[in-house]
Amino acid sequence: MSPLIQRIAAAAGSAFTELSRPDNGDRHRDLLALVTAVRAADLNIDARKHSPGAAAESPPVTYMHICETEAFSMGVFLMGPGASMPLHDHPGMNGMLKVLYGKVCISCYDKLEENLAPPPQFEPPVAPLQTPFLRRSVLRSVAEFSEDCGPCLLTPVQDNLHQISAVEGPAAFLDILAPPYDPGEGRDCHYYRVLQVAPGDGATDGTSAGEQQGAATAVTWLLEIPQPEDFWCGGEPYPGPPVAF
Repeated sequence: MSPLIQRIAAAAGSAFTELSRPDNGDRHRDLLALVTAVRAADLNIDARKHSPGAAAESPPVTYMHICETEAFSMGVFLMGPGASMPLHDHPGMNGMLKVLYGKVCISCYDKLEENLAPPPQFEPPVAPLQTPFLRRSVLRSVAEFSEDCGPCLLTPVQDNLHQISAVEGPAAFLDILAPPYDPGEGRDCHYYRVLQVAPGDGATDGTSAGEQQGAATAVTWLLEIPQPEDFWCGGEPYPGPPVAF
């Protein structure tokens, strides 16, 4: 039998190449079952220990590239103790995140449609030139994932923005994105900061009457920002079984 990561790659190619196929639901379930089963040992990755003497200039996160096609990309992110991947999006993309070792906390957001209501006042204030970069969203979930959990999923419209933080030590997770990031096709990665509404602000939070009646949680305002200076991602070789197409 072929290695599990090869079967995952084949299933991802099948599930994400022709999304409109009538049997795509079955293909997606097959992929989900395979990803749920994967463990660090399947990729020849050992759980890492925290090194107190690690250099301060070392990247907080590193990436092992496994494969990429026009339909999807797949790799492994490795996070040091206390590391966090800032809140970011995946424009028009589906994704699966499966923890291989350690534990991560994932906060997931949905973008809301823009409307003409004026934004509230924020604390600290947002400069007028930053107003075009305000985004309305809703916090959908905050949950911890370990290797015994199923994958965390995202779609173009649900849980598409997330922040990932290592909990209680180092962590690693398999990451599948479909299609891959491609700035030339409008799929660039954008970073965001959660804003706090000023106490006692009397303005609307931008929620429409329909949203006020049906929303389970309040609107959260985000500000699109450049990549934070304290976050960068290094690279390292992938030690697992090769993937071929």
